[in-house]
Amino acid sequence: MTSRRRPALGVWAYFAIAFSLGAYFTFAAVQGSYGVFRRVEINAEAQTLRTDLAALELKVTRMENLTLRLSDTYLDLDLLDEQARSVLGMLRSDEIVVR
Repeated sequence: MTSRRRPALGVWAYFAIAFSLGAYFTFAAVQGSYGVFRRVEINAEAQTLRTDLAALELKVTRMENLTLRLSDTYLDLDLLDEQARSVLGMLRSDEIVVR
């Protein structure tokens, strides 16, 4: 008769530890701080921030244009005409005022 030996306890422990480490690293690679899901979140947030940046740059450009038009070195005739009419309360002869 031949007797069958059971695998030693060390082999089971080795495979259990190897499986546990593999499962841990797989979980960390998918859901960890630097995992796949976090990378997708960061990319989505970056895209949102790029969109916000473009909108803010547009506002800054508009505000720079408006402040340039109000500066002493630049004369905007339309803005000057509007301010003169508002301050002096005068009209041209070809205009009609509706109150």
